[in-house]
Amino acid sequence: MSGSVSLRVVAGAMLLGAALISPALAAPSEQPAPIQSVARGPSGLPLPRFVSLKSGKVNSRIGPGLNYAVDWMYMKPGLPMEIIQEYDNWRRVRDADGAEGWINQSLLSGKRTGIAAPWQRGKDAQIPLLDKPEKGAPTVAVIEPGVIGTIKSCNGNWCEMSFQGHVGWLSQSLIWGAYPGETIKD
Repeated sequence: MSGSVSLRVVAGAMLLGAALISPALAAPSEQPAPIQSVARGPSGLPLPRFVSLKSGKVNSRIGPGLNYAVDWMYMKPGLPMEIIQEYDNWRRVRDADGAEGWINQSLLSGKRTGIAAPWQRGKDAQIPLLDKPEKGAPTVAVIEPGVIGTIKSCNGNWCEMSFQGHVGWLSQSLIWGAYPGETIKD
């Protein structure tokens, strides 16, 4: 008799399990999309991410510490940099030309800046800064490739930027300093 009771309990458990699983199998489209995890550094901030230089004289070193040789000196405040790694108070950064080095976090700012089409520097190209975030909108100013501006906001396709007092919109695909599809709020 005890063998048949066990069989009923197991069969009942299997039916309950099937009832719990079957709605998920019957309607997979109703399942929530998996949450994509964002890589985070020891600081708790996302990696990679864009920042800018605080001052006009910043040393980039070959390693994360003052004992490492200076590889490059940046002379432009507000230059956008991409943080790709963190170690203690040091950030491994990449510039628009692809050069990498280590900079102390105290010399970096969360202020978002961007470079207009740095890959077109030296070419006979001009970029229209538009009045609205749409193709064919009136031109506010014409920007040369390589000019640095302040990012005010981005909607994933367009960024509102300020270039030496001229405020307007650029296609996000023309900016080094904002990721494709990234949204940035004032």
